[in-house]
Amino acid sequence: MPWMIFYQPTAVVDKGLTVAALPRERRDTAFGAVLTQVIMIAVIVTLAATVFTHGLRPTLNTVGDIAGAVTPFLGGMPAKVLIGAAVLGGALVAALVVSLAGSWGVADVMGWKHSLNSRIDRTNGKFYTVYALAHVLGAVVVLSAVDLVALAVDVEVMNAVLLPIVLGFLLALEVRALPEEHRMRGVYRWIVWSLCGVVMAFGLYMVPVSLLPH
Repeated sequence: MPWMIFYQPTAVVDKGLTVAALPRERRDTAFGAVLTQVIMIAVIVTLAATVFTHGLRPTLNTVGDIAGAVTPFLGGMPAKVLIGAAVLGGALVAALVVSLAGSWGVADVMGWKHSLNSRIDRTNGKFYTVYALAHVLGAVVVLSAVDLVALAVDVEVMNAVLLPIVLGFLLALEVRALPEEHRMRGVYRWIVWSLCGVVMAFGLYMVPVSLLPH
């Protein structure tokens, strides 16, 4: 996710981590990356094996539609609880991480103080104002009766379009700005560059497919 590339470096700095903490931070990042991907793959495979069997293409325009689609396989209450918990988890990530990444990004560009370790005062008021507005605007969108499923798909398409730009700059910074002792080397560098290329290529490949009417 492009926003995660902005979030994590600022979070590392805001937590005051030193070079000695880098191995632990890398393990934490690797664990989180694997866990989230396993969950997403499990959801996709589960829906493909149940809801989308025998060529069926149910209409999934709301959270209720998704819960209703898995009800025949899980039962009414389990489906509501499972889908509700999944949506709640995504909402909490958006409220805490995505909005914070955007607020941190704006504050970085504008040169505002934006540490979460400081009390709210005049020096960081602009940052917290942007952070609060992100939640208010998000609530307005959710409560305005827009098609949230379509909006979520559109956001993922936007992520796929932006990722090559953001990831490209990140790789360029690794080569040009990172201290020599922390740069990638040898086979590891080629693996990382190759995986980044694969991720960017698949993301761009799926953009027109996602936008086509079904």
